[in-house]
Amino acid sequence: MYTRRGDSGDTSLYGPRRVRKDDPRVEAYGTIDELNSVIGIIVSQSKDKALTSQLNEIQRMLFVAGGDAATDTRGGHVVPRIGRSHTKRLEELTDELLSKLPPLSNFILPGGSPTGALLQFARTVCRRAERRIVTASRSQEMSPELVPFFNRLSSYLFNLSRWANTSAGKQEDVWKA
Repeated sequence: MYTRRGDSGDTSLYGPRRVRKDDPRVEAYGTIDELNSVIGIIVSQSKDKALTSQLNEIQRMLFVAGGDAATDTRGGHVVPRIGRSHTKRLEELTDELLSKLPPLSNFILPGGSPTGALLQFARTVCRRAERRIVTASRSQEMSPELVPFFNRLSSYLFNLSRWANTSAGKQEDVWKA
């Protein structure tokens, strides 16, 4: 399918408004889409049903976040929004992981198992999405829960990576100056 409507370098937000494809809002929801794809890669290669179940839940939240980021809050459009309940769910998932992990007292290098390394990559894309949302919010009205949500999501992905490495019997590679 193609419409040719974006051939001149613009695209539609949710609703009638058209913007340039490098608009900060488009950069934000495009990075959210990229993060969802990275998580899809992890899901496709993982044999751990608990991990894939949690990541499927995250992917569904990311669809909500992408739609939220693509929709101007002033337009009166009714779309699912990221709310405090989504952020709270990430906190619950992170707390559950932290209860199974040894305390962290050093910086660690990304890597370990293939799943652990991919989760660290997802974490960095998540941080970029967070930065893009902050940038977009300087010039446009953005949903206020998006930044806390992505901040918690990056923590969750970091700790999920640690858990995946621990489960695979991979020790954390401590960074030394």
